[in-house]
Amino acid sequence: MQTPDPAPPADRSDPAARPWITGADVVVPEGDDVERVVLLSEAGEAVGTEAKATVHHRADEGGTALHLAFSCHVYDDAGRFLLTRRALGKKAFPGVWTNGFCGHPGPGESPAEAVLRRAPQELGVPVRDVVEVLPDFRYRAVDASGMEEHEVCPVFRARMHGDPAPERDEVAEWCWVEPAELTAALAAVPRAFSPWLVEQWQQGAFEGR
Repeated sequence: MQTPDPAPPADRSDPAARPWITGADVVVPEGDDVERVVLLSEAGEAVGTEAKATVHHRADEGGTALHLAFSCHVYDDAGRFLLTRRALGKKAFPGVWTNGFCGHPGPGESPAEAVLRRAPQELGVPVRDVVEVLPDFRYRAVDASGMEEHEVCPVFRARMHGDPAPERDEVAEWCWVEPAELTAALAAVPRAFSPWLVEQWQQGAFEGR
């Protein structure tokens, strides 16, 4: 009996292979001006929206629904990595050192589009040369207060000309670091950084720069 050829792997560069890529099918009430995130099924399909202000919950209160986000690693023209400390007023993981910036695509917006939109809003300056490096990154983490992050979170790499001028309610501190120094620190003291940055490093986000 002839054995059929195995199905080819999905082309992850094809949006059809990643149903969460825009959340274009979710319905948003007409005239709604609330900032919303896209909720996802366990299979990664867009199933609805929720207000960004209320989507995160404590693990002992039922946890946070899986939703769409993005994470961006920012480098300067010298190849240094932008390390930022999350503002102390953040609902989840306040005061934690992490990558350049993160955010949530809105309904109908791709993660790459959200990167370009959020960079000036959060860091005060635009980014360029945006490249997706971990299209399928997904994580779940709970901070010291019990607040949970639960996201499908494609990871991008981008360039910034000059220094950031971040919003104080987003970023408490920032610095440029050499990637080799950062990866050594991530290996030595992972608890000093956000759990998603540690996982992104472990999954190869710093490779092939």
